[in-house]
Amino acid sequence: MQQMEAARVAAEDAHRQHMEALRQLEKNRAIAPTSGLEPRPVVREWSLQDFLKQHPMKFRGKTSPDAAYQWLKDMERIFDAKYKIHHGGEGRTSDLGGIQEKFLSEYFPNSVRYAKEVEFLQLTQRNKSVADYAKKFKHLNRFYTLPLDEEWRCRKFENGLRGDIRLMVAPLSIKDFAALVKKARVMEKMKNEVEG
Repeated sequence: MQQMEAARVAAEDAHRQHMEALRQLEKNRAIAPTSGLEPRPVVREWSLQDFLKQHPMKFRGKTSPDAAYQWLKDMERIFDAKYKIHHGGEGRTSDLGGIQEKFLSEYFPNSVRYAKEVEFLQLTQRNKSVADYAKKFKHLNRFYTLPLDEEWRCRKFENGLRGDIRLMVAPLSIKDFAALVKKARVMEKMKNEVEG
């Protein structure tokens, strides 16, 4: 669990750094005159050095499927940033040049993805705190293959809460996931204070 959290924190840090690098690259983009009408941006090729400045996570091949999945998402963020720099912020890369499918089949096979999806569908709070339940819910939610709208996500989370907390939260009919988690944490804290 700590390894997954460390991978998530590293990915968020890498994302922040690459967004800062993206802003810096935009600021430093060279301008070359065209036929005297207006300046035209000159887009230089992205080098390995440019890529390494994004501080990509290292992948050593012997890791958990979750860490492999997180590494792939980190690579997608870096390639998306590259694409946006070279295409004026529009669109996104689709498949990292075809390596995505091969990588997933090797390090994150369908059987593991299916198991994660089933784990998400069966997830309940049980003896976890609301914060830990929400963290696990968000982690496993990534593997659910059907499109989710915000209301369905809220109902799924709410139905997995322990009965005592669900009884306090359900009547509120909250349809925003972040607000629902926040309210459930508040109710849990109030319950613990009353019982303590």
